[in-house]
Amino acid sequence: MQKAFTLYSLKKRILAILLVISFIFCALIIRLFVIQIVNGKSLQIKATDQWTRDLKIVAPRGKIYDKTGSTLAVSYTTYNVYARAREIKTPSQTAYALSPILDISFEKLYTKLSNKTVSEVLLKMQIDGDMAVQIYNLGLDGIYLAENSDRYYPYGNLLTQVMGFTSIDNTGQSGLEAYYNNYLKGIDGYSFVQSDLQGKEIGGSLRYYVSGTAGNDLHINIDSKMQLILENALNQIMEEQNPKSVTGLIMEAKTGKILSISSKPSFDLNDVPRDDLESLFEMSKVKAVTDIYEPGSTFKILTVAAALEAGVVDLDDTFYCPGYRIIDGVRIKCWKTIGHGNQTLSEAFANSCNCCFMDLALRLGVDRFYQYMEKFGLGQKTGIDITGEGNGMLMANNLVKNVDLARMGFGHAIAVTPIQLLTAVCSIVNGGQYNIPSVLDYIEDTNGTTIKESNKSSKTNIISKETSQKVNSLLEFAENKLGKYTFVEGYEVGGKTGTAQKYKESGGIDPGKYISSFIGTYPASDPDYVVFIMVDEPGNGAYYGSIVAAPYGKIVFENLFDYLGEEKQDPNVKVEYVKMPNLIGLSLAQAVVLLKENDLFYEIDGEGEYVIDQLPPPQTDIAKGSTIVLIT
Repeated sequence: MQKAFTLYSLKKRILAILLVISFIFCALIIRLFVIQIVNGKSLQIKATDQWTRDLKIVAPRGKIYDKTGSTLAVSYTTYNVYARAREIKTPSQTAYALSPILDISFEKLYTKLSNKTVSEVLLKMQIDGDMAVQIYNLGLDGIYLAENSDRYYPYGNLLTQVMGFTSIDNTGQSGLEAYYNNYLKGIDGYSFVQSDLQGKEIGGSLRYYVSGTAGNDLHINIDSKMQLILENALNQIMEEQNPKSVTGLIMEAKTGKILSISSKPSFDLNDVPRDDLESLFEMSKVKAVTDIYEPGSTFKILTVAAALEAGVVDLDDTFYCPGYRIIDGVRIKCWKTIGHGNQTLSEAFANSCNCCFMDLALRLGVDRFYQYMEKFGLGQKTGIDITGEGNGMLMANNLVKNVDLARMGFGHAIAVTPIQLLTAVCSIVNGGQYNIPSVLDYIEDTNGTTIKESNKSSKTNIISKETSQKVNSLLEFAENKLGKYTFVEGYEVGGKTGTAQKYKESGGIDPGKYISSFIGTYPASDPDYVVFIMVDEPGNGAYYGSIVAAPYGKIVFENLFDYLGEEKQDPNVKVEYVKMPNLIGLSLAQAVVLLKENDLFYEIDGEGEYVIDQLPPPQTDIAKGSTIVLIT
């Protein structure tokens, strides 16, 4: 009995041992599976990180091309200088050798090179090739060079805001460089070297090199030649009108493509002024997209389009302007305080008569007016591919009174971004198609494959083609006061000017501060191009859009026609020049008669009966059909 019991116990113990061994074996297999299969990759990375030291090789960013194929932004190779203090035997000698090359003080370098508590320290980023060769030829222990990439803009001060710039670590900070950063940036490479526990390189060990991948290339709708034409005109405005800033745009009316866009002042993209961040931020903004303003009379294009489309007015309707309207007990003045008298819609549009446009807005009524404004894209972003786009400002329609609606009719009590207004105008003059404005044309990878195209979505039937044609005829009549093709001699150009007062941040009108603007179309009967000029706070006395914006719009068109090789619709049209008469001291009535005799048009600044000053001054050579300012 005792023997049997002992044998049975032994079997149980052997079985238990076998089970324990099997469990341990299974656990080890599972653990090995987890380590090698489940966590193998991450553990391998950790192990590699422990026994190697790596230097990042920054991949070059993609190039940016304009619509003609000209290169607007390229990357070139620079070098970062690193130090591994544990490998440096004589920090003082190394610091002494590097100090003049890197333009870093001996003391600062010595402190970094002597600090053996860190395995690696960056000494300087983005040195050029010549400096890198000098350092390499020194053969210094513990000093390493790694490839980096820097940005170069062949056109320098052209397209400043649109292109934007990158940080020292090659990341887009503004403009297209920031908006399309994820496409432009490449995939960085690495250089690995084996090291011991202290981070020292193991002599004779293997080196590994993982090359980077360049970023994708951007092809944009901007035409650098048109951009140069626009920016030259903007620079001329800055010199001659002394404004706070000036903004310009050229768009394709039928597609919404941005052909040129700029603001001044600006800066050279190859020498970014980073010492004054507030100024840098202001000069980096694409103001045509980010800033809102009260448009004034250029907005009348939208009002008349809505009124014509709704059928509340026609071209031969007449209006009487005594110089004001009284609405809800409030007296709202026309810019011409003595009044325009009887006039047709065409004449009222050409005269920019506020009274007429108050009437049109009131005929539409709040609900219908707002329905058209929504169609035109006001109060909402256009969707342009530029960072920081503004929404504009519209009063809630349930709060709008007749007096507010009347002011909206001529472009007051409402705020837009220039891109909002211009996109709306394009949709009106192109036959009624609203296109999302775009800077990008397409993006292609390093193999030349297109991986992204611009957003080409659009809305049709904003207005009818018949209404569009009527508006185009109004724009042509408004800008060619001496007859067909006289704004730019021989060319079919339409246009509208605008002048609006600015407001203080605390509320209320800011005396003496204005925004002057001009919108031009070509060809006027069926526009392909729309030009926009906005002058913020002109500083030389004149502030009417017809004086400080339209003449520069004319310059843009003249140069644009030369570039495009456009032939004149009527080569026989010639504009004559006259000497500006001396009007100072005359009554307003006498001055007006004299101006009409010389085929000159006028704006009135003030409500007096006598002329106390004039712009331009007497004896100035001035083209017939020009607009002058009478200060009363």
